[in-house]
Amino acid sequence: MGEPPVLVLAGVFGLVIGSFLNVCIYRLPLGQSLVTPPSRCTKCGYALRWYDNIPVLSWVSLGGKCRQCRAPISAQYPIVELATALLFVVVAWATPVGPLLASRLLFVCILVTLFGIDLEHQILPNSITLPGIVIGLLFSVINPPGLRDAVIGALLGGGVLYGIAAAYYLVRREEGLGMGDVKMLAMVGAFLGWKQVLVTLILSSFSGALVGVALIAMQRGGMRVAMPFGTFLALGAFAAMLAGDPLLAWYTSFF
Repeated sequence: MGEPPVLVLAGVFGLVIGSFLNVCIYRLPLGQSLVTPPSRCTKCGYALRWYDNIPVLSWVSLGGKCRQCRAPISAQYPIVELATALLFVVVAWATPVGPLLASRLLFVCILVTLFGIDLEHQILPNSITLPGIVIGLLFSVINPPGLRDAVIGALLGGGVLYGIAAAYYLVRREEGLGMGDVKMLAMVGAFLGWKQVLVTLILSSFSGALVGVALIAMQRGGMRVAMPFGTFLALGAFAAMLAGDPLLAWYTSFF
């Protein structure tokens, strides 16, 4: 388990990285550069000073409004920063310091970004998922699950969802799953291996079904309501990363 100084450092680092992930979530779907222009108000164009960019504290001190035009600033910003900090602390607590910790923290950054983009725009950018596959395979050379299982995981993750999407299209003549979901699960396999791909798929499908049923029960959607499946894949992948092996052991104990 992580030592207190490591956990504190992970939390602070997570806040700072979360601020950058907000930039990714906002700009990548718009095709904008992550570097230029510097952060500014989307309403009036006011260029943020350094003291306007302190994670969470700046949003609170400004009352959630632009310093210049007083336009509301989305609560998404502090939420992403706090969520990233919390996830970093959890991962640092469960992972010894070393290459595996670096891999897992980077994986968390990717999952948070994909979660936020898919939730708002229902897209999973190739600029994240495709490099993510390569990065996951490279890390697997020195980290679990090992290169062989990572390659199998990437092929299985992409292949299973592609097969489901193709079968759905043949039967219904319409797209049920996007290719972004296929590439995202392939990326999960590259980072976590083929066993955790299965855990991720089960957890994300189950959680997605529960939310879908809840939406129908609340009459906020019909049987054909569109669901951002990438958000559930992100949740399932995080759970599989930290608890996949115990979950598999528990499941197989019934057989």
